[in-house]
Amino acid sequence: MPEEYGRDMVLPLNSYDDVEDAVDMVQFAEELGYGYVSMGETSGRSIPIVMGLLAERTDEIGITDDVLSPYSRTPSTLGQTAATLQELSGGRFRLRIGASSPALAERWHGVDFERPLRQVREAVEIVRQVQSGDRLDYDGDFFSPEGMAFEGPVPEEPAPVDVAALGPKSVEMAGRFADGWVPQLLTVEAIEERMEDLKRGAELGDRSVDDVRVSLNFRCGALEDGERARQYARQHVAFMVALYGPYYRKAIADAGWEDVTEEVRARWHDGDREGAYEAVPDELLDELVAAGTPEKAREQVERFEAIDGLDTVQVSFFGPMGEEERRETLEHLAPE
Repeated sequence: MPEEYGRDMVLPLNSYDDVEDAVDMVQFAEELGYGYVSMGETSGRSIPIVMGLLAERTDEIGITDDVLSPYSRTPSTLGQTAATLQELSGGRFRLRIGASSPALAERWHGVDFERPLRQVREAVEIVRQVQSGDRLDYDGDFFSPEGMAFEGPVPEEPAPVDVAALGPKSVEMAGRFADGWVPQLLTVEAIEERMEDLKRGAELGDRSVDDVRVSLNFRCGALEDGERARQYARQHVAFMVALYGPYYRKAIADAGWEDVTEEVRARWHDGDREGAYEAVPDELLDELVAAGTPEKAREQVERFEAIDGLDTVQVSFFGPMGEEERRETLEHLAPE
């Protein structure tokens, strides 16, 4: 079974031309003692298929996604996916649900990005019904499946259902309904504030916040060439601010960096990529990511791990990094 409390890793699946190379990377992380591997899905490979392959080709590492959404698959399909991957992995799977982004919902899936908070909540509840094996009976604002039941083997231990969220209301919802919360690109202070939202949600759900696994998706570059790692970090943060959905930009702006986010976005959309990179100051990097020499990166990871209520940091990478640099980072930040 996976290590629930330690360090996890994020597989940049679309960086690999050959899926076998991605499998090798996950096996490498398993040897280093990482607890879970997660991967995201945009318009590339269908990750449930890849997760099924990883379930067969690994023994101990947990498997999860970052994230699947009710805009890309119906909640009932998400429930089927959770039950099937829980079976294939021998109980090592967690399902993560999130709203994703308006761009993916509307431009790739061709659906309206409407009331994401409500749709995510309904998806969490329906996934639980599917995994119970009972006939579905759900009357939601968006989804109302009824009268049919999952026909496969019902998991002895249903796959936990986590929620990826940033805003206060969505984090409260995670605390109230989900088994875990997955934040990213938040400062220490912002995470601590959101922990209060998570606790409030848990209280509303008449449950303990200690039962909600908090896993931070944390971008890392731990390289002997520390300046190279920091340049990768600038490029990645600039990309996230300029293009990767409005939620991340707003979260960084709300942490006191609104002027920086506006400048980065303006320069990027004016075609000045280098200027956008340069507009990301060292101080912001130190608040959001772990980038630099192995010693500096470890210090940053440990600073976030010290947050009360945070269960695990999942080591993610900066987009421009190569495979050798990703492996070097995994080695330097491996769980002790």
